[in-house]
Amino acid sequence: MKSSGIGGQAVLEGVMMRNKSNYAVAVRKPDGEIAVTHGTYQSLGERVLFFRLPLIRGIVAFIEGLVLGMRTLTYSASFYEEEEEKEGKKKRKADDSMKENLQMGITAILSIVFAMLIFVLLPYFLSQFLSKRISSYMTLALIEGVFRIVLFVGYVIAISFMRDINRTFMYHGAEHKSINCIENGLDLTVENVRRQSKHHRRCGTSFMFLVIFLSILFFMFLHFDNMWLRVLSRILLVPVIAGISYEFIRLAGNSDNKIVSILSKPGMLLQMLTTREPDNKMIEVAIVAVEEVFDWKEYQRRSLAARKGRARLDRGKKTDGTKRKSRAELAEELRVREEENARRANERARRMMEQERKEAELEKLVDAAEKRKSVREQKLREQMRMDGTSEEFLSGLDHYFDGNKKR
Repeated sequence: MKSSGIGGQAVLEGVMMRNKSNYAVAVRKPDGEIAVTHGTYQSLGERVLFFRLPLIRGIVAFIEGLVLGMRTLTYSASFYEEEEEKEGKKKRKADDSMKENLQMGITAILSIVFAMLIFVLLPYFLSQFLSKRISSYMTLALIEGVFRIVLFVGYVIAISFMRDINRTFMYHGAEHKSINCIENGLDLTVENVRRQSKHHRRCGTSFMFLVIFLSILFFMFLHFDNMWLRVLSRILLVPVIAGISYEFIRLAGNSDNKIVSILSKPGMLLQMLTTREPDNKMIEVAIVAVEEVFDWKEYQRRSLAARKGRARLDRGKKTDGTKRKSRAELAEELRVREEENARRANERARRMMEQERKEAELEKLVDAAEKRKSVREQKLREQMRMDGTSEEFLSGLDHYFDGNKKR
């Protein structure tokens, strides 16, 4: 499966889709209409080469995704506030947009700090309660990882009981289904989208699972005797683990390799907790968001051309697995065949010209024979007149010669 490059996230009663530096948010308003807004968000990787390096780009993508996600969540939530509060918020935004951006930045930082405390440090301190009974640091690191998984899964299950979160998970499913529909080469319609899987390899849920799983491996083999160094190492290694996880998610989204598919299964299974089957109205919202930032018809055309190119390459292999002749060899054979065809065409033309020449010569011979015959007849009649042959005999002789000509 070839990645389309488009990604997104579910927001409150809507879907955000992003394609490179362009993004769009489609929200189903309380009155049933679909509100759409779009904008640009230029990544640091597009401006600075350093932030496009492997591992580094994963950290940048995670932080930028968090900031953009909060911005779009704020937009979607504005449709469900009290009317006067919404108007007041719009006035405040008009008065001081920099203040709002600062607030979103602070919120993003606090979210990261909260995640570090709950999913990184808390499992470590919980595992330390068993340090008096368990001396193996590798076993303790494994137990710490189990605590981390339990906390994450428990957190997701707990928030899924909230009505708004459960509907957001349904929009999450609509987002995945619409992207799968495009990448599977189908037209972006409600019927086609509904038949797609609600799981996707490039999902943020799979990313989080990889972060947790890799942290278990890292902390099992990385050990410090000092407690504070262990705590600090867990904090500092999170960006490194996130970068590695991003690279794997990026690879999984562009590969059909069986090993990659097997390694992606746990994250795909975890998506059962964060995605729900959407209804048709939710799918309509996801389709609107996709079409705002992505020309899926052009993507289908290019994908079809690529498949045809691969098919031509496959036909360039023999059934026994050996490759056919190279392009240069095939071109040389084609040139030789064209020269041979031209030679044969020239030979046919020459033979036709020779045939026409012979036919013309034959016609000349026939004309000459007829002329000689006419001359002989004329001489014969003149000789007979001189000999005194009667007119009746000459008339009969003419009739005889005329009859022979007709035959």
